[in-house]
Amino acid sequence: MSSNSRISCQGATSVTTFAVFLCDKIEPALRRAVYDRTAKDIAEDMQGKFPDFQGSRANLEVCILRYLAEQENFEYFKQYLMSPKQFFESYIKIRVKSHCLDGSRKLRMFFDSSLDILYRNILSAVSLSTQIVKDRKDRQDKVSLWLDGFCRELTEVINLPRSDLKGIEHQEVTDIEFLSSAMAEALDDLRERLMKELAVADLSSFSRQPHTILAEHFSGCWEQCPFCGAVCTNTMQNHDGDHQLVFHRPQALKGWRTYRTDHLVINICSSNVASDVLFVLRNNEEFPYKRYRDAGPPYSTWKILPDSSMQEWWICLSKQTVALLDSTD
Repeated sequence: MSSNSRISCQGATSVTTFAVFLCDKIEPALRRAVYDRTAKDIAEDMQGKFPDFQGSRANLEVCILRYLAEQENFEYFKQYLMSPKQFFESYIKIRVKSHCLDGSRKLRMFFDSSLDILYRNILSAVSLSTQIVKDRKDRQDKVSLWLDGFCRELTEVINLPRSDLKGIEHQEVTDIEFLSSAMAEALDDLRERLMKELAVADLSSFSRQPHTILAEHFSGCWEQCPFCGAVCTNTMQNHDGDHQLVFHRPQALKGWRTYRTDHLVINICSSNVASDVLFVLRNNEEFPYKRYRDAGPPYSTWKILPDSSMQEWWICLSKQTVALLDSTD
């Protein structure tokens, strides 16, 4: 073998080694980017297709109440009353799972789409970096310059710090265009590996779940009225001022009973604060509903507007429901 052939082979080997090493660095960053992008895409897709997620939290609650009526599952009903935030998140998780794992390979399609977009972005970065560097006869450090451009192009695509590539920036790569083709080949191999991995991935593989992203759109205050358990409607967590809401509920849903009886209180707290009725705490202290704030926290942190006109409620409590409410006391 001639000396020129040996140099050519050594150069090709050096470029291939460089490309493989760089793709090894890209792989974990690309994997994370695929999962992150897919989670966002699923959340956005569901917001666009499902009325549940197209409005406010109040609109979502209407959908949840409809779901509860359809399911007739009293454990769900109990969780909704006692832990509304957790139930909202659970409901969103159920909807996401149903949407992605309905037998139509939808999750795989989301993964493939994300991987394809990111793969093409990386190929574009390879091409652009090569175009910038290949005609720079004035620079000896072409690899370092190429890596600078490559990482800069990927800033909004994957998290690949330039500092992680210090170990290869002094490689002797004279044929930058050959480097471009070697990178394309190495990236194809990487793409194939990730496609096989993603083919068996499920929702548990996400570090940031799609349902968590969706739930963040319905964040806000989750404090519950101490009388009826209805949730504060303020859209800010840790907001200034009192908790309040428009529609309160029968106090039976919070387990309140008439004093020294087993009779559940079906009055609504907004009606009670307009009356002369008293309420009794567990320590037997009595307070007029009109002065409920005198009872201290959590009562004093709420603003309950009096409404003397009793709202109409159709109450249909089966024996199981009553037993459920009794068990929450």
